[in-house]
Amino acid sequence: MSDGKAAKPLISLDAARQDDERWRLLVSDIGAEIAAPLTAALERIHALIATGRIDRIGLRSLRDEVELARQVGIMGQQLTRFASGRVGQSNERLHLADALKNVLVHRSRETQARGITVKPSLKPADVVVDASMLFSLLNTTIDWAIANARSFIEFAIDFKTWPVHARIICRFAHRPPDQADEIAVPPRLDSLAWRLLEQTAWAMGLVVERKDEAGNTTLTLEFPRTVNDEIEPVSISEIDDEATSTNSKALAGSHVLVVASRRELRVEVREALRNMNLLVDFVSSVKEAADFCSEGLPHAVIIESIQLGERFNAFRDELLAEVPDFVFIEIVEEGGTFEMSGLNGATGARVGRAVIGNSLPAALMYELSKGL
Repeated sequence: MSDGKAAKPLISLDAARQDDERWRLLVSDIGAEIAAPLTAALERIHALIATGRIDRIGLRSLRDEVELARQVGIMGQQLTRFASGRVGQSNERLHLADALKNVLVHRSRETQARGITVKPSLKPADVVVDASMLFSLLNTTIDWAIANARSFIEFAIDFKTWPVHARIICRFAHRPPDQADEIAVPPRLDSLAWRLLEQTAWAMGLVVERKDEAGNTTLTLEFPRTVNDEIEPVSISEIDDEATSTNSKALAGSHVLVVASRRELRVEVREALRNMNLLVDFVSSVKEAADFCSEGLPHAVIIESIQLGERFNAFRDELLAEVPDFVFIEIVEEGGTFEMSGLNGATGARVGRAVIGNSLPAALMYELSKGL
């Protein structure tokens, strides 16, 4: 009898050890993925110091290497949320095809700049999930696919026959056609982006399956909480307020572009957004912002009011024509309030400079969440 009682703790301890080992390896991967691009960047800096020169291609490569290291750091921060076990979720009924379509439209400049063709085939499906977690999952899936796809990415939404579960299927060639017969799986497929994709899907209760064969990779994300009105509605479980509050960082990894020419304002914005785990870039003018967005869109643009004018109006209209719910937030020089977009017909939100510290994070969360 005593032996039977001792068996359960042994199984639990073994599982805990496996989990600890998994996270230990993950931390090691984070260090390696940060070190590689930073080492390359440091070599370029040493060459610049030695020669006093750097060409346009070298400067672009330096920026890309630093950007990659920054993205890995952000992904590491996101993964710590899962390690802590405090990932609050507020589940609701969402249109899966609409959510995926919106993200694909938002990332279209990026895929086009990389010469990747996206082929969507999306059947309508309603699922019960947390909106911000779904947003994060879809963007991470695209990050991972873009980094590995050779020429195309196929996205499909269909249904598993039984039980009737909606599925997202992502397929791409991870090798050139002349290397398709190679057996070994490229190490980059198991990158940190893949680990984040896995952890996010597991936290959402999804079934994750990946097949790597004949030069192609197929990822399937199955949604057990699929709404099928012909059978029965899916119930939405309640969560407590404390869990909900931890979800305030669920949009971590979102990309924000700040258009501000004054250093002091940049410092204020950077400090206000410091704890949101966002990717934040700064440019000094609307022209620089337009150049920055030419190969890929951020999720939001924050702009100081002195930058507004005809050039900004044209830039804003171009982005809104492409992404109708694109987020713009104006920093108003005078004032201490937050005005949401849509108020009195405004296409963007407004935050008074006097309340940047308290109101800008809340305004950004609110505006980004509206599009989920």
